[in-house]
Amino acid sequence: MSLETEQHCPECETGQTFYRTASTTLHLGEKTKWACADCGYAFASVGDITTLSA
Repeated sequence: MSLETEQHCPECETGQTFYRTASTTLHLGEKTKWACADCGYAFASVGDITTLSA
C-alpha cells in the first residue's frame, strides 16, 4: 500500500494529498488512517470501507 493518496478534503474543499499516519491488520482487513497534509483532517478506512465524508 502506498504512503499517500489523493482525495477530496472536506475541510480544504479541494483535492489534497493525504498521508498514511497508521495502519493495522484486523479480522475485517487492513485499517488505515489518513491525514490531510494541509489542514490535518483525518479519516480511516478498513478494506474498501472509508469514513471520509464529502
